[in-house]
Amino acid sequence: MKPSSWGQAVSVYLDRRVLAILFLGFAEGLPLALTGSTLSIWLREGGVSKTAIGLFALVTMPYALKFVWAPLIDRLRLPVMTRLFGRRRGWALVAQAGLMAALIGLGSTNPVTDLWWTAMLAVVVAFFSASQDIVVDAYRVEVLEEHQQAAGAAILVLGYRFGMLAAGAGALYLAEFFGWHVAYYVMAGLVAVGMVTILLNREPKVADTAESKARERHVADWLAARPHLTGWKADLLAWVYGAVVAPFVEFMTRPAWAAILLFIACYKLGDVLAGVMSAPFYVDLGFEKTEIANVTKLFGLWATIIGGLIGGVLVGRIGVLRGLLVGGLMQMLSNLGYVMLAQVGHDLSALAVTVALENVCGGIATAAFVAYLSSLCNTAYTATQYALLSSFYKLGGDLFGASSGWLAERMDWSSFFLLSTGGAVPGLLVLLWLMTRPRRDEAVVKAGT
Repeated sequence: MKPSSWGQAVSVYLDRRVLAILFLGFAEGLPLALTGSTLSIWLREGGVSKTAIGLFALVTMPYALKFVWAPLIDRLRLPVMTRLFGRRRGWALVAQAGLMAALIGLGSTNPVTDLWWTAMLAVVVAFFSASQDIVVDAYRVEVLEEHQQAAGAAILVLGYRFGMLAAGAGALYLAEFFGWHVAYYVMAGLVAVGMVTILLNREPKVADTAESKARERHVADWLAARPHLTGWKADLLAWVYGAVVAPFVEFMTRPAWAAILLFIACYKLGDVLAGVMSAPFYVDLGFEKTEIANVTKLFGLWATIIGGLIGGVLVGRIGVLRGLLVGGLMQMLSNLGYVMLAQVGHDLSALAVTVALENVCGGIATAAFVAYLSSLCNTAYTATQYALLSSFYKLGGDLFGASSGWLAERMDWSSFFLLSTGGAVPGLLVLLWLMTRPRRDEAVVKAGT
């Protein structure tokens, strides 16, 4: 149900559960820059080619494939941890401990002499980070009420950006004065923020829907009619169906499900294409690490905060689909700021304008996008379905983003960022088609109301 006033739409941010998502968003955002823009600057300083830096976008492939092991996290009970902390919190703490260790390992490498080791450990970081995302995203959807989801999405984006600020500006400052190894060790220590948040908050209730119960009764009846499938065989088949098959079958019975997945994969392609090459772009224009940190991270954070909070309130008032359209158009046009910066060159004021446009518009679009993904999840299969949906987004971005370095090598920066602006068009066209679907299409209407 939509808030009846703008005041009610804003007041939802004061709920303790919503505020907890701020710190979990920090935990989700922290590792991304450490395998993305921050790592790209480390690589570029070491003389790694733009093509190789572009290919490093593939080290984050675990984000695109997390739906593969999401069913395990959704249903598998961990020895001791599940009993002590619950299903969601137990898995979160395990993933966070692995992430902390992986970041220490990544920080101990030298990309100049050990590029392959750097790449391999970046993949390990991405794996544990993606595993943490599976749990945190499911926790967020399950612990918040329906009218809090838009605010939860916005506050998640805010916390996410704080995490990226720490891993961006914070890591760059530390690298400038103490070296890259120390920077990554400190970032590993900040994983504790997410761990403390998980420990201080309650486990959400398990919510099986009537539809999910009916599906699982169906497989129970099927097994009962086959007495030769008893014991551990029956238990295994029932578990596989409930954990792996049912979440995907339930989603694929919805109207326009293929178009929804196509939209998710395409919505932020232009933003991803520009984002992968933004750090090398700043370096090539002659900006120092501290200048990049001050403008793109510190100043950019406040622009993102404004955009994310506006996005949360906007979605709460006009609905997710309209919010996606407004945010998508703004996000597309904001890429033109990079074209302007390419023409101006090394100018801090021009950099600030570019970053402000990109972060405000991107914050609005991301808040709407996260709320949309959340609205599509059946609460009986939250972790698996959210992982599937977010994986399609990441897969599209990874495949498109991996070509960014190759494209940047073969054209000037202005042409490259004009191309990235056009990359937003396919997703917007699919969104417009979804918005014109009849109201009986439950999967679309659910997200738009």
